[in-house]
Amino acid sequence: MKKVLNTVLIAAFMLLGLNSAFSQAKKPTIMILPSDVWCNTNGYMIEYDNQGTKVKVSDYKKAFQENADLLLVISKINGLMADRGFPLKNAESVLKSLASESAEDAMLTSKEGAGVSESPIDKLKKSAKADIIMQLTWTVNTTGPKKSVTFNLQGLDSYTDKQIATAAGTGAPSFSAELPVLLEEAVLAHLDNFNNSLQTHFNDMFENGREIIVRIKKFDSWENDLETDYEGKELSAQIEDWMAKNTVKGRFSTTDATADMMLFEQVRIPLYDETGKAIDARGFCKGLQNHLKNPPYGIVNKLMMKGLGQATIVLGGK
Repeated sequence: MKKVLNTVLIAAFMLLGLNSAFSQAKKPTIMILPSDVWCNTNGYMIEYDNQGTKVKVSDYKKAFQENADLLLVISKINGLMADRGFPLKNAESVLKSLASESAEDAMLTSKEGAGVSESPIDKLKKSAKADIIMQLTWTVNTTGPKKSVTFNLQGLDSYTDKQIATAAGTGAPSFSAELPVLLEEAVLAHLDNFNNSLQTHFNDMFENGREIIVRIKKFDSWENDLETDYEGKELSAQIEDWMAKNTVKGRFSTTDATADMMLFEQVRIPLYDETGKAIDARGFCKGLQNHLKNPPYGIVNKLMMKGLGQATIVLGGK
């Protein structure tokens, strides 16, 4: 009997421990934005020059300043997510901070024309440092005196832009004319499953690291290349050794490798450094950049980034 009682007590303590760990699990930071479709439909698009090519992107600043419905909808979703314990980044506040920075910082271009630039949305993501972007599209349907809302909610990994959760549906027709009420009625039935998908993705990142892409290139003027030997081993192999040592569980894929370039995909990096600061592709590649500067390599190099999840190191110059 005593043995059975001890077994029950041990099981209870283990269950309490699991519950405690789950309740203390860190949740992903989220930023909610209107989708490109919604911005385009409502006339909130802007063109920017990407190294000679005109690119249209959502003009979030104008949308937040002019569309009262957008503020109501974002506020409602913010509230629903906050009630479920998900920390949120306020996109409107981040946009105001960005507006105070110089236009020069809005785009990064390599001196050698490597084609690396930073779009306004990339800059927004970098400033907010949100783990996940929630893209929201909605339309109001009118049937006689009744109205309903059709919505599409997409959860995107802000580093890779991969879709990790989705919810879509139409709420029941209602006599209510208030958009936030109609939206809440439509979204509530789907939100918990949506949040579970977000949390599952985030838990995987905690366990296996955040995914980024790393490119290695060389300047034409550099006399060496990635097949040059350093201490009896080719530089490309030395870089792979560094990646194996510094990625989470040694996880990365060498997708392409020549004497002039290397492409690493599915590179898993830690979510945070030892101080608790979120690590992005640039922060991770700083370590490789410094490694290559030091002996026995002594390679001058240039580090560039695109968004949060892509970084390029160009060897042989600045």
